Amino acid sequence: MTTRLIERLDTISHAYDALLCDVWGCYHNGLQPFPAAVAALQGFRARGGTVVLLTNAPRPAASVAQFLDGMGAPRDSYDAIMSSGEACVRALGARAHGERIHYVGPERDLHMLAQAGLAPATLDEAEAVLCTGLFDDSRETPEDYAEAITAWRARGLPMLCANPDVVVDRGTQRLWCAGALAEAYARAGGEVIW
Repeated sequence: MTTRLIERLDTISHAYDALLCDVWGCYHNGLQPFPAAVAALQGFRARGGTVVLLTNAPRPAASVAQFLDGMGAPRDSYDAIMSSGEACVRALGARAHGERIHYVGPERDLHMLAQAGLAPATLDEAEAVLCTGLFDDSRETPEDYAEAITAWRARGLPMLCANPDVVVDRGTQRLWCAGALAEAYARAGGEVIW
């Protein structure tokens, strides 16, 4: 079997009814959409195709749509969005990891617990850890969480990792993601649900 390299989506799009498109790095660079990607997806949809954007973003699909709106991404370039964060909210809402969830991540993602009908729990009362990222990805590193990882492990808490990415590039800046903390927790012997 040989790999066929294509230069344009429309070279193969006639053979498909639906397209799954990764978001970060394929659809946008963290700051703005890629014009060629947007045009290719709009063209695919204009011919009757369905486009679903997939992302490891630790946010529910509606929040991802708002983020895309904010960077000027046109809604007519996709039909639906599925995110890692959306999968987390659904699992939390089903109480798959208990009722008392300790939150680790930036303030902007804390709403995921409320969306699942939960309030953040203290570490002492937690049944699991929800990790959406570092509290401040602009200045922290995974090493800053060594003490917390030891505490989570001592309690035997499973970690629900809402973003398996280790790093992400936002424009030209490289930032740590939840996957880096989850990898460190797994190395320490902790259970991680990706």
